[in-house]
Amino acid sequence: MTHTPTADQSKPTLPGVSLSVVLVSYNTRDMTLKCIECLLTDLQFAGAEEVEIFLVDNASTDGSVDAVREKYNRVKLIENSENVGFGRANNQAMRQARGKFILLLNTDAFVKPGAIVKLLHFIQTPILFGSVGMLGVVGPRLLNADGSLQQSCYRFPSPSRAVYENFWLSAMLPNHPVIGDYRFWPHDSVRSVDWVIGACMLIRREVFDATGGFDERFFMYAEEADWQKRIRSLGWDIGFTPDALVTHLGGASGAKEKARINRHFFESLDYYERKHHGVFGLTILRLAMIIGCSLRAILWSMVWLIPAKRALARDKIKLHCWLVSRQATHWSVNI
Repeated sequence: MTHTPTADQSKPTLPGVSLSVVLVSYNTRDMTLKCIECLLTDLQFAGAEEVEIFLVDNASTDGSVDAVREKYNRVKLIENSENVGFGRANNQAMRQARGKFILLLNTDAFVKPGAIVKLLHFIQTPILFGSVGMLGVVGPRLLNADGSLQQSCYRFPSPSRAVYENFWLSAMLPNHPVIGDYRFWPHDSVRSVDWVIGACMLIRREVFDATGGFDERFFMYAEEADWQKRIRSLGWDIGFTPDALVTHLGGASGAKEKARINRHFFESLDYYERKHHGVFGLTILRLAMIIGCSLRAILWSMVWLIPAKRALARDKIKLHCWLVSRQATHWSVNI
């Protein structure tokens, strides 16, 4: 069920609302500075007073900490001696945070004027989606650098969803209440969703207290899906509002380390499936991916026969063959 926001909704300013903002950086110096600058501009625009900002640095080597310390003395720094991962770093700051609400913001995410006020307004507005009760988490509308829409809401991973996606069922029936997903939804209306990505998410402090935050066994990826699944299990709802706008570049800290990023992504997906669906669920996911990627490799082999598409087809074939091999053979003892 969706609800389109009305244009005359009053937006409260931030004074009197305590907010903690948490940033996690890893070798993103220039973007971190820009992120903080946009954040402070928006907080000034909102007339904010009771706001604290944390930056947790995961052992950056690009001078991020010194640059922030020199330019923004109001930012509370937590310096790690090693890269402890996304979830654990956020938890470090959230445990110290005093705000009634906590905004998690990636350092490659830049809030537009008014975004924070609109998120706070939305999470405090009693909106009934027809499922569960009070909003525990809210995500904004994310934009790519060119201003185009970036998908930010997803269905929870599951064995059945792996089947739907690998056999093109979700693509063929995008609006089906069970099989469909959010890929063709234009993110233009208020909506209850399964989970929002962690690039920018506003959370009630009591939600963190009740759940303990991120599961720190996830190094990066899938941790926000896992956390929001646990949040939903306690009766909170997850909401999306298109009114709050944030530009998100995506993948900034790992742009030059694709192999490492791929490894973390699939290890996290393995752990999520095992945690929530057991060995049987993980096995179904693996089989669905093996079959689906094999079919895609065959189709791209046909595309390869078109000279103009040959380079693209070659890359796609290599990717899907790697995925088939990985899902068939990589069974860690920790799974």
